[in-house]
Amino acid sequence: MSTSIPPALEIPRRLLLGPGPSDADPRVLKAMSAPLLGHLDPKFVAIMTEVQEMLRQVFRTKNSLTLPISATGMAGMETCLTNLVEPGDKALVFNAGYFATRMVDVAGRAGAEVHELKLPWGQAFSPEQMRKEIDRVGPKVVGVVHAETSTGVLQSLEGLGEHCKKHGALLVIDTVTSLGCVPLELDAWGVDAAFSCSQKGLACPPGLSPLSFSDRALEKLQARKSKVQSWYFDLSIITQYWTQGPGARAYHHTAPISANYALHEGLRIVLQEGLEARWKRHQTNHLALKAGLEAMGMQYVAPEGHRLPQLNAVYFPQGVEDLPIRKRMLEEFGIEIGGGLGELAGKIWRIGLMGCNSRADVVYTCLSTLERCLIDVGVKIVPGTGVGAAEAEHARMAKS
Repeated sequence: MSTSIPPALEIPRRLLLGPGPSDADPRVLKAMSAPLLGHLDPKFVAIMTEVQEMLRQVFRTKNSLTLPISATGMAGMETCLTNLVEPGDKALVFNAGYFATRMVDVAGRAGAEVHELKLPWGQAFSPEQMRKEIDRVGPKVVGVVHAETSTGVLQSLEGLGEHCKKHGALLVIDTVTSLGCVPLELDAWGVDAAFSCSQKGLACPPGLSPLSFSDRALEKLQARKSKVQSWYFDLSIITQYWTQGPGARAYHHTAPISANYALHEGLRIVLQEGLEARWKRHQTNHLALKAGLEAMGMQYVAPEGHRLPQLNAVYFPQGVEDLPIRKRMLEEFGIEIGGGLGELAGKIWRIGLMGCNSRADVVYTCLSTLERCLIDVGVKIVPGTGVGAAEAEHARMAKS
């Protein structure tokens, strides 16, 4: 048989402004080039411990069970729900988007009796709606998407953890698109389980899913009457690898060594900048991008006061075709933006400003390129409108 060997990889340079992944910080990429260690090497065990300590700071929690699952963000969802749900348990999911719908599916596969409160995509739940539904259902687990990537909605969790605790329910939240970009306070908000990802606000490559369990969640796990349905995601086994002292850790799987180097450096970058400064930076650049997009005639999916600064979901101008614009931006200009999912497919664009991509120059590059593409298909826009509005907004915020 003849041997066919493809040419060496030549990866084009992209500016990743979709819903994820975002660009990895150069320091993160450099960290990934370090030599491999064994997954039980004392030096790697020390790195694991430092990753856990930094994750606690970024999640704003003291939870002992805080670690990255060796898989992407959806594995974090699966880990949380399969460990906290037993067959027959009532689970209540607040569903107003694509990823809340996934939470419904995963909880059902874990054997839960799933209840949903639905809203049209793009809307946010009020605290009163959530409390009333918890009172009505009496669930053991409550699932909420903090940052709904499909709609750009930031869901308030005001008073929800306290209300869940009063009813003996565990609060599980999806922070895949919120960690490292917007305020997130697990302990202060009474969150029992949260999961995220490495490739968005933390500016690392995909492959790890940070999560954290409260003491209440850990008690539920330890009191299970049935085995967790997934061996790989069973935290009672994973914790034997991640939480025992050096020299006593039990083999569970071969951790992705380089991905953990990346997460270690990504977390260092977050903490060096400071969480409050990072949250402010994302909000500042969001407002500038928003000014530019609205000046070009685009409207946000999410209502005012519930918009993710790091994921801008907007309806594109009437008469414009989705794919040709995104294809031209990618192939001609090297810029990726995302399209809609589910019922918003073909109706919206999702523009991410996450991690190291939340910068003024990125805002202007995105707006000027998008404006050029729209003008060329006949949209009536005065050249420079988008960037001009963004620059004015940046200037206004600098004075305030």
